[in-house]
Amino acid sequence: MAKAEEVDTQLVTQQVLDILLRIRNIQVDITKDVDTKPPTLQSPLQQLSHVSKLLTSTHHAREAETLATVLSLATQTPEFGGLGLREDQELSPHEEAQVLFLVSAWLESLNSEDRAKSPPKPLTSRPEGRRGMTLSEKIFAAHDIERRGELKPGDMVRVDVDWIMASELSWGAMKKQHDALGKPGIFRNDRFWLAGDHVVDPRVKNVPLIKQLVADSEAAKTDFMMTEYQGMNYTIMHTEFFRERAQPGMLVIGSDSHTCSSGSLGCLAIGLGVADVTVPLITGETWFKVPESVNIRLVGKPSPGIGGKDTILYILKELKRNTVAAERIVEFTGPGLQYLSCDARFAIANMTAEFGGITGIFTPDQTTHDFITQRKSPRNKRNSKYFRPDEDAVYIETHTIDLSAVQSFIARYPSPDDVVPIRELQGTHLDGCFIGACTTAAEDLILAAMVLELGLQRGLRPSGAGKRKVVPGSLPILHRLQELGFDKVYEDAGFEVGVPGCSYCVGMSADKAAKGEVWLSSQNRNFENRMGTGSIGHVASAVSVAASSFAMKMTDPKPLLDDLDLNRLESLLRPPPPPPPLPSKNHTAKNHPIFEEPTMGRSNPSPSTPPTATCTPPETPSPSLTSKPKNPSPLIRGKVQILGNFIDTDA
Repeated sequence: MAKAEEVDTQLVTQQVLDILLRIRNIQVDITKDVDTKPPTLQSPLQQLSHVSKLLTSTHHAREAETLATVLSLATQTPEFGGLGLREDQELSPHEEAQVLFLVSAWLESLNSEDRAKSPPKPLTSRPEGRRGMTLSEKIFAAHDIERRGELKPGDMVRVDVDWIMASELSWGAMKKQHDALGKPGIFRNDRFWLAGDHVVDPRVKNVPLIKQLVADSEAAKTDFMMTEYQGMNYTIMHTEFFRERAQPGMLVIGSDSHTCSSGSLGCLAIGLGVADVTVPLITGETWFKVPESVNIRLVGKPSPGIGGKDTILYILKELKRNTVAAERIVEFTGPGLQYLSCDARFAIANMTAEFGGITGIFTPDQTTHDFITQRKSPRNKRNSKYFRPDEDAVYIETHTIDLSAVQSFIARYPSPDDVVPIRELQGTHLDGCFIGACTTAAEDLILAAMVLELGLQRGLRPSGAGKRKVVPGSLPILHRLQELGFDKVYEDAGFEVGVPGCSYCVGMSADKAAKGEVWLSSQNRNFENRMGTGSIGHVASAVSVAASSFAMKMTDPKPLLDDLDLNRLESLLRPPPPPPPLPSKNHTAKNHPIFEEPTMGRSNPSPSTPPTATCTPPETPSPSLTSKPKNPSPLIRGKVQILGNFIDTDA
């Protein structure tokens, strides 16, 4: 290695040490020996690894783990959210800047954790004399800043939030609100999930509006030093958030009506208007009027190949939208839960928006626990809090749904609750078939691919004229399909495989159905003009769309589902074994969920003013991120959320 290169790599080490000192006030002696002393000349990422080991040896475990996280992200492939670098390679100036940004952002996330209120120790049992509470009431109570320990419908509650979610489209509006308040920063740089999915697409990247939305999102990443930002078309905003970040017991606020998707994991996730999401993004707090809850009790066992989409369509068929769910939180309970995967629950929770509910939430159980445990990052599982409704919880209504009665359904345009068995429309001509949108999870895409594979093996071919498109919900899901060879199955069946995004489900960008076209889609909404002005879109499960795509006529998938290799299906859907637990005082590995109760007593008081997260890029010297903004607005105004106003926050 040339001497100049040696100087450059030493400069990288010094920059990391400078960032540690500036952000965490920690000085590290780089000459200190560790278990394995590194060679004199190292690549930048090897130096980063060495600094992490030094931090461990000097009892800075959190910082050491954080730098290990950065190293993992730097070497992870882009399809899993990483930079795709090798640990032993030299870095270009751009790559070096990316790594240093990650170092700064992730170390700043420790400051975010430190500023957050420490939750009181949870109770292991219900206090004597406390009223029976629903699952959602317990989560509200757990986040109640007054820590009253008990809430009931009608109570006004000021709560701390765990996460804020936005798309590139909603952030464009939120940014205006944020700027109008004097650009005060955000409450946590590691708890803002911003995903480019609604209208961004490589085919329209040069459209001025799209360019501005992308620029605003990229600026947010830099200004707020965001750790949870993957850019454009990495994931539909709800997909990877559900798969890798949402945890049981959390309170999530999002500027999209399908924020409720994360209720599949026992997380209270609520969609609001952009103005009412901006304030908690800044302060980490908001207000709610606790709503009533309705209990949907699931019993029975569904037939093979019948998943979450057909289940929620059956619920809509039986109970109708904006009726029992209106102005209420929908809680899903009952013995039938054991037969529903987290992906199936995701589809059901997602379409609670179409059901008319404020949000939908599933009682967490062993299935939930196993789903969370298989995640690689300890940060994304150690904050789980498992609550369940009391046996004497008060629900405004309870309805029983027999999963064994669920079959392949279709919601006819333009009403999500105009639901009939697809066999009643057998043979109806189609101009397009779309498999995608946030309600279509990895399980649905695998099932649909297996149906297509069976059809191809039987000699079926894409014979009818029309458009066929499949859009995986995220790049990790696309990778899984490619790993299984299912991307080729889709292509052999005549499908174009698109980049992750909303696509035809919003019909506002590169993908639009033409006037008069009739489509069958696995999306969640079949409203007028939803897929494109003047188009007609019916909604069904991904397997129904797959079966219908060969002849471009509505087709009952049952004959194909009856021939599914159930053992193979189970093996493909089985989650990978969890990684070995990392030692941490904050996380104890358990093989089953431990249920808790919200406690009484105040937590540590919140700061009187929200911390700023505005910063400059890491390669440029910058003031402490905890410094207050110049001329901050003395008052932030927000609206008390009286849930039940049928707020539709979707594009």
